Amino acid sequence: MVDDKEKEGEVQEFVLDPDAELRFEVENKNETVVVESFYLNCHACLEQLRQKAESEGKRGPVTMIVGPTDVGKSTVTRILLNYAVRMGRRPLFVDLDIGQGQISVPGTIGALLVERPATVEEGFSQQAPLVFHMGTTKLQTNQTLYNILVSRMAEVVQERMQANKKANVSGMIVNTSGWIKGDGYKLLTHAAQAFEVDVILVLDQERLYNELVRDMPQFVKVVLLPKSGGVVERSAQYRHEVRDKRVREYFYGLRTPLHPHSFDVKWSDVRIYKIGAPALPDSCMPLGMKAEDNMTKLVAVTPGPNLLHHLLAVSFAASVEDDVIQTNIAGFICVTNVDVERQMLTVLSPQPRPLPDTLLILSDIQFMDSH
Repeated sequence: MVDDKEKEGEVQEFVLDPDAELRFEVENKNETVVVESFYLNCHACLEQLRQKAESEGKRGPVTMIVGPTDVGKSTVTRILLNYAVRMGRRPLFVDLDIGQGQISVPGTIGALLVERPATVEEGFSQQAPLVFHMGTTKLQTNQTLYNILVSRMAEVVQERMQANKKANVSGMIVNTSGWIKGDGYKLLTHAAQAFEVDVILVLDQERLYNELVRDMPQFVKVVLLPKSGGVVERSAQYRHEVRDKRVREYFYGLRTPLHPHSFDVKWSDVRIYKIGAPALPDSCMPLGMKAEDNMTKLVAVTPGPNLLHHLLAVSFAASVEDDVIQTNIAGFICVTNVDVERQMLTVLSPQPRPLPDTLLILSDIQFMDSH
């Protein structure tokens, strides 16, 4: 039950009822002191839900963290995952924010099993993550593809949870993007439905909170929380620099130095595709094909100077006859040079030659290798 009344200078704190329902209680506390205790209380509530799931042999809580940009969604996600791991849990971390790339590079969504707390410098251990390729940091460019990938991600992680009893009881923490209005809100509700969320934590956005309370099923607990302390608004330039830094870390590491390989690849040895064709009116489409189908169409890309500095996703799909879009990826390479005369690409790769597969997907993400 939610108490909508708030007094001046007061904040809300929620605790778990014996019947495992979340509710709010108003307490007269200083906001700067209580913000961290909010997140600790969230953890305590989620831990009780895990204990209940464990005793009943059911799935643990699936928690989705939502809110506008620059309110600390990633920080809260990390806090709750760290708390859970320190309690001996093995929660799944799912990152649906294609703009940051916490699990892989920007332009992807990913999931990983968290088995140890994140370090301040390097974050969570990223061994064997599950990654799907979006290829852009702008959700507006291909919402159809994004929804398909989110649904596929939800399907795969739920299968993996069922196969791992400890992970199943520990539940899942899902981080989302900061696009929360209009079509962005529709993407959020689609993700909530796909992952069958139990709890939605809304950071610093009362309007979004009220909309989710209105639209979510009654069994989904929607909780309004203050934004993370110390959060500042980031400029577009800063975001670009952070994305570039994230790609650099992918190839070269952060504190633990990595040593990527550089080698030449013949144009004839690779097959490069891009997901999504230019939008066409329905009158120009083949009979029975809708315009939105074009957004998930594989389009062959002819190698050339247009690939310079672009990332290419190495797909696990063996051929275009497979469902390439819904197949996760093995990793990324970066095109550092294009030799038109020799018809060769020079690529930066985490692994030595040869490439694990020859089906590559072009990304809009670019990286200038200065090493």
